[in-house]
Amino acid sequence: MAEQLGTIRRKFIESVSKAVISELLDGLLEDGVLNDGEKDSILEENCGRADRARTLIDTVKRKGDAASKKMIVYLQQTDPTLYSELGLSPPV
Repeated sequence: MAEQLGTIRRKFIESVSKAVISELLDGLLEDGVLNDGEKDSILEENCGRADRARTLIDTVKRKGDAASKKMIVYLQQTDPTLYSELGLSPPV
């Protein structure tokens, strides 16, 4: 799963909206993938949408396959159109 995030990284950064980033952060925080400090860091240290997207995907990818799978599931639920455009396959 982490490898799958790596392959779609550039297009994710270019395409994801601020609203979707916020929803992903909330879901990943609820699931324990991110802690409060990581979420706050992504929001406060990155002013632009692309910087937030880059930091989010890199942080989750570093956490491994389980975390990456959760992000893919949340992306599928939050923005099915972007999920399809990125060519992601459903997590198994």
